[in-house]
Formats: sequence, structure tokens, C-alpha cells
Amino acid sequence: MSFYQEIEKYRDFDFEKFFASVNAEKVQKIMQKDFLNREDFLVLLSSQAEDFLEPMAQKAHQITKQYFGKEIGLYTPMYLANHCVNQCRYCGFNAKNKIPRQKMTLEEVEKEAKFISEAGLKHILILTGDSRLESPVPYIIDCVRILKKYFSSIAIEIYALEQAEYRQMVEAGVDGLTIYQEVYDEKVYDYVHKAGPKKDYKFRLDAPKRAASVGMRFLNVGALLGLSDFRSEVFFCGLHAKYLQDQFPESEVGFSVPRMRPHEGEFQPKVIVKDKNVVQILLAMRLFLPKLGINVSTRESAEFRENILPLGITKMSAGSTTAVGGHTFENKETEQFEISDERSVAEIKQMLLEKGYQPVMKNWMRF
Repeated sequence: MSFYQEIEKYRDFDFEKFFASVNAEKVQKIMQKDFLNREDFLVLLSSQAEDFLEPMAQKAHQITKQYFGKEIGLYTPMYLANHCVNQCRYCGFNAKNKIPRQKMTLEEVEKEAKFISEAGLKHILILTGDSRLESPVPYIIDCVRILKKYFSSIAIEIYALEQAEYRQMVEAGVDGLTIYQEVYDEKVYDYVHKAGPKKDYKFRLDAPKRAASVGMRFLNVGALLGLSDFRSEVFFCGLHAKYLQDQFPESEVGFSVPRMRPHEGEFQPKVIVKDKNVVQILLAMRLFLPKLGINVSTRESAEFRENILPLGITKMSAGSTTAVGGHTFENKETEQFEISDERSVAEIKQMLLEKGYQPVMKNWMRF
């Protein structure tokens, strides 16, 4: 069964009416429960639940310590190429944007890998734009084979693949997939994805399922906050994560809360998602899915990332750049979006230690 069938169940659901029905008593009752259902999750995403962020935070902190301890996994992104045929209104790599297009050679990939690994990181996330011509599957696999020499865990954040292609990735050494639906509202999705293969809503929606079905160990989903109403968007994202947990219990499922950042192009967020909103999202997600990994990237400021650590965070990026070859290239004018936390791996590691967390550079061996 496709997750699309789960979304279809809410085709005529009146979110505004539901949120208007929430009161303090209902939120308090949910806070006493050990296991939450879908409706409970949606209640905790309501504006009325904002008055209960402190007790939600205390409970979320205890749940996170129970399942994850005080460990934070560290990784960094590595952009292989920025060629793209999509016309996503919100993205700096939009095919219509007049930016320098680059693609790393295998020699440059190895140089970048050496540089990153010298900082101690053993988890890496590789990214490309959506161009099967410029960044075909065989090219990405060749890059993975080089990266295996330096990293114990390799995740991909690339265009959606067919199931057989995900199998090739897993066989080459990829163990993680990050793929954001961007926006679950199908009408908004159609608008913001003006043209290109990414316009296929259902194909992208089922990408995590195709990957998990061939043995992908880590799955990470998310919605780009700012494209549509964040409360309903996070609700669907939470259901998507639960669907993957239920369907593939052998895979570890994670969730990210990316907010729109300045990028090449004129598109502006439809909805402004404030810090307080992100806090509520994190807390509601943790209480709904206690075993869910929660990642916060360098889209967020250093101060904000530090402040939300106790709220359920299990993974964060460090020493990040969104430019092709951003760690070793002299020309870094090809960023997908501006990052906010520019601290090095060493600085992030030290910050975690000072706050009583154990930074995890590598948590398992590749055999």
C-alpha cells in the first residue's frame, strides 16, 4: 500500500475546524497518556497547545534520554553537483536560475573526502541536483565507492530513484536516504514544482518505501517549512514517518525540520514559521514517535540549535556547506541556500561536550 492512500483519508478533513475544537482540557488529558494516536498528535500541533510547551518539553526530554541517552550523531553534507532540470520555485538550484553549474570529478571527490574525514567525521550525506544526464546513477555509485574508504556511513539526498536503482545504491555501500516530500499538500506541491521530474508527487512520496524495501538502513523524511500551513504539513510528515516505522521495523526512521533559507531566486515563504513553532513541532513529534530520530541542520542559527538540543534532537550537521566542493573548491558561489550555523566540526563537538552530550562521529563498523 502506498502512503498516498493514507493521505487520501484526509482529503476532505477540515483542519481549521479540528483545531478550533481543541481546548486546554483536551491537551492536558493527552499529556497524561503514554502512547499517542493520530488525533492526539494533531492536538499537540494546535495553537492551543502552545500554552503547554514547558510540560511538553520536560516529557520530550525524558523520552529522548530513555531511548537515545545523551548522544548526538554528527555528519556533514557533501555536494557532488548542482546541475538540475527541475524548476522548483523555492530552490537555488532551479534550472532557470543563472548560477554557475559544477560537478566534481572523482579526483575532486576523493580530495573533498580526505579533507572532511580529517575532521573526524565518519558519517556523510552526499547531494546532487536532479539531473540524470549530469549526475547519473553510475556516477553517484563511483563516488560512493571512493567515499567508502573514508566513511563508515554514507547517505544520499538525490533525485527519487526506482527500486532497482536503490538496490544498486545499497549494494555499493549506501546505508541512508534523506528525501523530503517538501510539501504534502498536493495542490501546493504542483504549484511550487513548476516543471521537471520532481513534479511527480506520488513517485517522490513513495521513494522512501522503495529504498527501505531493498534494505536501506536509515530513512529521513521532512517537509520544507514555509511552503504551506506548517501544522497540517507536520501532521502528514509525522504520519509518513510512522508509516515507514510500521512497514519497515528493521530501518531507523528520522525526521528533519528544514525552514526556508535565503536562496537564488525571488520566491518567498508563504508562511513564516517562528522559533516557537519549530519548538512545538519538535515536541509534538517526539511525544508521538518516541523512537524517531530528529535532525537539525545548519539552516538554523547556532544559538537556536543549542537551545533546542534537550527537546529531542538526536542528530545534527557540522562544518556544513551547500556549495559543490564547498570544503576544498576555491569558488564557492554555487550554494543551494545560505547556512546559518557556520561553526566547524571541532567547535560543534566542543559545544556538545560542554553541554553534557556525547558527540558521535561513528557508531558502527562497515563489514
